[in-house]
Amino acid sequence: MRIITLLLVALNASDAMRLAPHRLKSGGGRLMALRGGRRGGGSSGLLSDYSAIEWAGEDVGEGFPATGRDARHVKTHLDNYKLLDFSPLLNTASYVNVVAEREEEEVALSGLKVNIADQTIYPGSFKLHNDALNMLGDLWHLPKSASFDEYGCHAGACTVGSTEVCLLAGLALKFRWRKWYAARHGLSESEVRSVYPNLVISTMSCWEKLFKYMDIEPHFVSPKVGEMVLRPEDVRAAVDDKTIGVVCILGNHYSGHYDPVASVGEVLGELNRANGWQVGIHVDAASGGFVMPFQPEEEVGLCDFRVPAVLSMSASGHKFGVSMCGTGWVLWRDRDDLSEHIAISVSYLGGKADSYTLNFSRPASGSAVQMYKFLRLGRDGYTKLCASQMAVAAMIRRGLAEMLHTPTSRPLFTLLDAGDKGCLPVVAAQFNKELGLPYDSTDLQHVLSERHWYVGGYHMNFNHPLTEEKTPLFSDADADVAMFRVVVKANLSPMLARDLIAAVRETCDFLERTGEAYQKLHAGVKSQPFSSH
Repeated sequence: MRIITLLLVALNASDAMRLAPHRLKSGGGRLMALRGGRRGGGSSGLLSDYSAIEWAGEDVGEGFPATGRDARHVKTHLDNYKLLDFSPLLNTASYVNVVAEREEEEVALSGLKVNIADQTIYPGSFKLHNDALNMLGDLWHLPKSASFDEYGCHAGACTVGSTEVCLLAGLALKFRWRKWYAARHGLSESEVRSVYPNLVISTMSCWEKLFKYMDIEPHFVSPKVGEMVLRPEDVRAAVDDKTIGVVCILGNHYSGHYDPVASVGEVLGELNRANGWQVGIHVDAASGGFVMPFQPEEEVGLCDFRVPAVLSMSASGHKFGVSMCGTGWVLWRDRDDLSEHIAISVSYLGGKADSYTLNFSRPASGSAVQMYKFLRLGRDGYTKLCASQMAVAAMIRRGLAEMLHTPTSRPLFTLLDAGDKGCLPVVAAQFNKELGLPYDSTDLQHVLSERHWYVGGYHMNFNHPLTEEKTPLFSDADADVAMFRVVVKANLSPMLARDLIAAVRETCDFLERTGEAYQKLHAGVKSQPFSSH
């Protein structure tokens, strides 16, 4: 009765009337599960709103729980964590897809019960995985290799996002180079292991762990801030006989630009012929792998396996592939002297199969949801989705370009992205440096978040993966200058885009009114709040 009395005090009269007819079961002085009623709704669902009663006076999270609790109360407790998050639908700092259809969620839930690594027990699920690989190979114009008929699919794998892809692709290039370098210089396997190879790349994004964990030196080629692409002439100067490969980024993470894959391939062809090298390209299409194929070829050029120098290519399915979070893809041109270097033969679960991924056990949800999206949208659907996102990006870009600094009537922003075509649906900008404003793009990010929107604001530098030294992102820009980026994902409609533009305008007005207060904050460089995924 004491517990019921406490509840009646906490609830209003109408709630109390609904609770009265129901029976409460208590034990040990603690409220137990409510019996009767519809689970998760009606009167029974009401108690889940008051699940804090069970946790009163207890700091959940400091130690392992001594006893279990009612499922509805646990669900409410976990939901409370999410209440403290920003809205995923208004987060334009991240590339990760945040929308899903009901059927898609059911597919994902079903995949959670399947360990896709166990190909013997789940052959149907693994065939789904391989069919998705072949669809992706078709999208990227990957020719069938000599081993295709034997395996029934291209050499590749579904991974847990882009970072695993970078590690796999980088290791395949490293082991391929090591075999070539040992033969060229007459080194034994142990001797060649002491040689430190390098990888040529412009911006780092997800490659940091490869350099830090796998004994590979980054040869950074800093792009210009107005271009943000890997220039072929700079590649020529950065490559040597210890270079395992060149990474061309299809969709610069910061601005949406595409590296000129075909032009870089031509330079590598010249170097290889002149020096007897075998340096090839990995196309990091983490963001652009599901955008570029649906854009006019005259706008993007050749960026895939149609370029002979391309040895491997990857993409994040959970970005513009609109799959679930934690879905990545990698494809190799051939198994021989490429993916074979990282393949592991697995037999201890019964049967025999090859594993390409770093992690062994993993759910089949990623590949299943990706296949759902392939079949649901098709080439036509992805093309329309891409066109829609590009149109919304152009709308936001125009909105920023038209904004003026009120006191001077001069342009408030300088646009840094690739424009309206032949790139990702991304808008990148910074405050007009000529205005000498006391606030910057990270201040815009912080204040704008109070209006529900979140954009990626960050300074133009990164920490070198080996030395931890601050390194400029661009060859012609101050490393301490800030910029911001808006990623136009599938859920960002024109109506939301208009609200975002209005919110930016209001935020800038606030920053202008309070600008002097930011001078003290900028006495030292602020930390980077930017997330790379």
